[in-house]
Amino acid sequence: MAISVLIADDHLVFIDGMASLLVAEGYNVVANAADGHEAVKLARKHQPDIAVLDISMPKLNGLDAAQKILRISPDTHIIVLTMHKESAYVMSALQSGVVGYVLKTQAAQDLLDAIQSVITGNVYLSPGISKSVVDACLTKSAQLDDPLTLREREVLQLIAEGQKTKQIADLLNVSVKTAESHRSRLMSKLGIHETAGLVRYAIRRGLIEP
Repeated sequence: MAISVLIADDHLVFIDGMASLLVAEGYNVVANAADGHEAVKLARKHQPDIAVLDISMPKLNGLDAAQKILRISPDTHIIVLTMHKESAYVMSALQSGVVGYVLKTQAAQDLLDAIQSVITGNVYLSPGISKSVVDACLTKSAQLDDPLTLREREVLQLIAEGQKTKQIADLLNVSVKTAESHRSRLMSKLGIHETAGLVRYAIRRGLIEP
């Protein structure tokens, strides 16, 4: 039975290219998603063997999506695709349960190698970032303290993307009061009480692109 794969990226052309590559190699691409929320919903439905996620996606970034997917589909192996090779991103990915880290500049062959590696229980890192991870593990310099819960990070990303409280409540399927509570709590935890400051923090943490 062919290995099933879910692909999530907000660039349709990139998704089409990756899907064509994987199908040509005999993989079963069961679904495509354009953002992290859609990826989680499709993972719940399909329970794929592999989920290939872009880190920078609207509504829910790839790392937080990875955590949600692993809760609802624990046998899914998560591979992230990204332009970022900084240690902080790599360490955050590994801490989120990601087992494959592939740079988009090397995506085609690296993705095939990553799938073969992670499906057998190994961790795969693109050659271009392996040294940075070793250095980070030795110094622990890349492990950033994050006071926010997964849901609070989710709300923070939506705020930084310009979503209003009512829109956030609708996207997360919670009440407006609950969305406001999350917003107040994350502001208190961060000591940031204006939207511009939250946007800057979200950029520093890689939740959104500058």
